Amino acid sequence: MIIIPAIDLLGGGCVRLRQGDYGRATRYDDEDPVERARKFEAAGIRRIHIVDLDAAKGRGDHNRGVIRRIREAVSCLLEVGGGIRTEEDVRELLDLGVDRLILGTLLAKDPETARAWISRHGRKFIAGIDALEGQVKIAGWMEGALLGDLELARRAAEIGVCSIIYTNIARDGMMEGPDIERTLLVARTAGLPVILSGGVSGTGDISAAAEKADGGIAGVITGKAVYEGKIDLAALTREYPQESALSALW
Repeated sequence: MIIIPAIDLLGGGCVRLRQGDYGRATRYDDEDPVERARKFEAAGIRRIHIVDLDAAKGRGDHNRGVIRRIREAVSCLLEVGGGIRTEEDVRELLDLGVDRLILGTLLAKDPETARAWISRHGRKFIAGIDALEGQVKIAGWMEGALLGDLELARRAAEIGVCSIIYTNIARDGMMEGPDIERTLLVARTAGLPVILSGGVSGTGDISAAAEKADGGIAGVITGKAVYEGKIDLAALTREYPQESALSALW
């Protein structure tokens, strides 16, 4: 089980949203994103999830400098999502040394462009499927895609993404437990490794996901529970050694 702590960037700082609502953001002013990444690596983490919330809402690429500094500070595999909608975005992030790019809005609206990027750049792309009651949300979760999560999972597999991150928006930032069963259904539908995201409240949730790992859950993203001291990453990485996170193709 790969443990993937999250760094969500808004205005250059670390935040956590509740159910994707920018109006209910908790800002961690004492958390420098680069120092946070260093702490993750020191705790044994080998893969970090970064979301550019400004880019997701079309507010520009102001957080790219922070992503560059994180890349220079740690050797962890970095996966980045939020506002990746043009070839320029792809090339800039790959040039920064980002290892995996997460496609959400573009995958739902323009799968042929996603397919072309995979053909051009290789299997470095993850499908970000964010859903509310089974319906996909895009553009920073502000718009509906008129598309079901299982339909998008099948599409993602067909065009050649390396894996899927599945988020039940109703659980995200709530620390009320993740949607393991729906994540497993997405994994079975796509036939791809799926990373569980949203709602992790503590180590018990990660243990529950690990028990189902053979059903398709390859990793767990955790954010708010880490920032609020509900999860001891060093203890988790001792229980679940993380070295394979650097070599995993997904």
